[in-house]
Amino acid sequence: MKYKTIVSAVMAAILTTGGLAYAQGRGDREDRNDRGRNEQGQRGEQHRDQRMHMDQRRENRGREMRDERRDERGAGPNHAFYRGGRLPAEYRHRQYVVDDWRGHNLSAPPRGYQWVQTGGDYVLIAIATGVILQLLLN
Repeated sequence: MKYKTIVSAVMAAILTTGGLAYAQGRGDREDRNDRGRNEQGQRGEQHRDQRMHMDQRRENRGREMRDERRDERGAGPNHAFYRGGRLPAEYRHRQYVVDDWRGHNLSAPPRGYQWVQTGGDYVLIAIATGVILQLLLN
């Protein structure tokens, strides 16, 4: 009989404390949610700071490229065409395209590219976009 009383008391204690622990668990979840919101806010701030840093690096890189280009000569009559830039549409007409690239001692253009003569210089451009791939200066 004593055994049944002890087992019943232990079971009642377990059930009672389990309910209390469960009730306290909700508070923990709310705390975790608040903590998660704070962490998200911090992550958002970090992300914004990283974007600003990347934008600054991109601007600096662009400035450096412009500075480098001042030192080197570009192609064309005004020396204004550089690798990675676009050739103006006025130079993409048939009269400027070099069909006889061997006669001008030029390499064969890759598929989708063509040689264009701009003044005394030759520029290898993408046919579709006009982006300059290579320059040969005279």
